[in-house]
Amino acid sequence: MASLSVRKIDDETVAQLRVRAAGHGVSMEEEVRRILQQAVAAPECLGDFAIRLFSPAYGETELQLPGREMHEPLDFSG
Repeated sequence: MASLSVRKIDDETVAQLRVRAAGHGVSMEEEVRRILQQAVAAPECLGDFAIRLFSPAYGETELQLPGREMHEPLDFSG
C-alpha cells in the first residue's frame, strides 16, 4: 500500500478532524482514509439508490398508482 503525506493543513482543520475521528471511534489517520475513499468512490448506481429509497425501511413497499380511463384509439385514416 502507498503512503501519502499532506503538508500545510491549518490547525482548525486538524482540530475538526480530531473531533470527527473521535466521534467515529477511530484514529485521525483512519478517519482521513475513510474520507478519501468516500471522496473518490464511484457514484451510487441509480438502481441501488432506488432500492435504498423505496425499501421497506424507508416507506411503502408497493406503489399506489392512480386509476386510468380507457380511451378510444385515434383515427388517422383521414
